[in-house]
Amino acid sequence: MEAFKTLDAKVVAIETTDIDTDQIIPAIFLKTTSKIGLGKNLFSHWRYNENGSPNEDFIINKPESQGAQILLAGDNFGCGSSREHAPWALMDYGFKAIVSTSFADIFRNNSLKNGLLPVIVDEETHSQLMSLAMEDPNLSLSIDLESQKLNLPDGRAVEFPIDEFSKTCMLEGLDQLGYLQKQLDTIIAFEAEYGDRVNTKTPA
Repeated sequence: MEAFKTLDAKVVAIETTDIDTDQIIPAIFLKTTSKIGLGKNLFSHWRYNENGSPNEDFIINKPESQGAQILLAGDNFGCGSSREHAPWALMDYGFKAIVSTSFADIFRNNSLKNGLLPVIVDEETHSQLMSLAMEDPNLSLSIDLESQKLNLPDGRAVEFPIDEFSKTCMLEGLDQLGYLQKQLDTIIAFEAEYGDRVNTKTPA
């Protein structure tokens, strides 16, 4: 997993609320267990016309949206099924962070496990960002994970929540297995000490 420390990137905004995981990546594309290639089918029902051609009116198909790494989304993003393919598709497309007022719990957890940062902001900040994104197609934002702050164009910094375990894993580029493997020496030392205590215990 790639380490996430800071991000300065272009923003693309989708104002729709309650975007579910089937809208993010339709069930027809869930047959694969690979994280590679899912990005081309991200938001497939909105992104392509019935004949397979790109829908030029959909925001991420517009020229000015290309290269965006921060998705500004409506409330309750990622609701629906628990499919891990949803953050896979977002990341394979190129997104590294999602900003919203709230996320479905399972989607948020899946995102953190895969290195996609969900940034929760208050409604006033979210509304301000949406307005800025609509006015300026080249809007960029800065995210600092260490300080847990989203830096706004007006100079204001907004703090966002993240649990310490997920923060540590993202900063160090570790998934859960990688974190455990990093603690291997400590685990071996504990097991050896515990084994010695059990072996030397006097029988009752």
